[in-house]
Amino acid sequence: GSVGKTGVKEAIFAALDRSSRGKAHRSVKSYNNHVGVPLSLARMAARSRFGVFEMGMNHAGEIAALTVQVRPHVAIITTIAPAHIENLGSEEAIADAKAEIFGGLEPGGIAIIPADSPHFARLKEAAERQAGAVVSFGRAPHADVRLLDAVAAPGGGSLVTADLGDRRVCYTVAAPGEHWVTNSLAVMAAVRAAGGDLGAAGLALAEMEGLKGRGARIAIPAGTGTALVIDESYNANPASMKATLAQLGATPATRRIAVLGAMKELGEHAPAYHAALAQPLAASGAGFVVLVGPEMAALAEELGKAGAGALGKGIAFAHCNSAQEALEALRGHGVESGDAILVKGSNSVGLGAVVAALVNKEG
Repeated sequence: GSVGKTGVKEAIFAALDRSSRGKAHRSVKSYNNHVGVPLSLARMAARSRFGVFEMGMNHAGEIAALTVQVRPHVAIITTIAPAHIENLGSEEAIADAKAEIFGGLEPGGIAIIPADSPHFARLKEAAERQAGAVVSFGRAPHADVRLLDAVAAPGGGSLVTADLGDRRVCYTVAAPGEHWVTNSLAVMAAVRAAGGDLGAAGLALAEMEGLKGRGARIAIPAGTGTALVIDESYNANPASMKATLAQLGATPATRRIAVLGAMKELGEHAPAYHAALAQPLAASGAGFVVLVGPEMAALAEELGKAGAGALGKGIAFAHCNSAQEALEALRGHGVESGDAILVKGSNSVGLGAVVAALVNKEG
C-alpha cells in the first residue's frame, strides 16, 4: 500500500510470532525493494511457520517482480494514496501497480483490500483474477472485516470493536490515530486468513509501540517537565501527512509544534498537494510550524495568506532549506514543558537528524 506497510507488517508478525511461539519471520525495517525482498527471503529460517514480507515500489512492474519471488498465500493492500504519483501519473495507475501483488498469489490464495478506498472496485477486480477469495476491511457497510466502533483508550490509542462476519472482536490498539484503527482491521483480516490466533493479534496490537521514524513517541526533558517528540521522520505523502497532523491534534499538549519536510515524488502535483496541507495543519492546533525544503514554498504561501487576514491570526512558521536550519528554527522558538512536537517528512529531507538532536541533547 501507499501508507501503513511497515506498521501493518510488524503487527501481523507480532501476532503470528506470539501464536506460533517464535516461528514467524518478517522483513527487517522496510526491506521492500529488489534488494530487500530477496535478502528477507534468504534469511528466513527453515523452521518458520509464517513469513511476513513487505513489498514496495515507485514504478509500475516492480511489485510484479517481487511477488513472484515471495509467492504469498495472503496478499494485502493497505491503502492507495498519491505517493510516487510523479512516476505513475495518477492514483488509478498507483492502484494498478499495487495490485500487481496479487499476481504472485499461490493457488487458492487470499487477497485483502481496503473497502473504503475510492479504488475498491478496481482493486477487487484485479484481485478476483488471481485470488481464491477476496476479503475487504474498513468502515464501509460492504466490508468483510468491518469497524463497528472505536473509542479513545486510556493513555492514547483506541478500543476497537469489529465485525468479522461470524463473530465480533473487541481489542485495544496502542498506536494512536484513526489510521491505526483501520490498519488494525487489515491485521485482523490477515491473521485470520493465515490461520493465526485473533486473540494473539489483539494482544500484539495492544502492546505494539511506535516504530522509529514511523510514530515513535519519545519524552524529552523540557523546562521543569517533559515535551513529547512524535517521530514520523521516515516518510511522508499527502495521505500520511493528513493522518499524522490529525494525530497531533488529538495529542494532549500545552503547545503543538510541527516540523514538516517536503513530500517527494509528487512531480507537477507537488505545489497543490503541499498547499493543501494548510487546512489539516490549522485543524491540528499547531501554533508554530517549521517547513523544510523548496517544495514547501506552496504551503508557506498558504500560511502567509492566512496570517495576512483581517484579524492577522495565522500560524507562525519558518521556511528552511535543510534539517539543520529547521533544528535552529525550532531551538530559536524554544521547547517547553508540555509541548508536542511532530517531525515528519520524506526520508531524503533528513529530519531524522532533528529527532536525534532533540532526543540526544534534551533527553
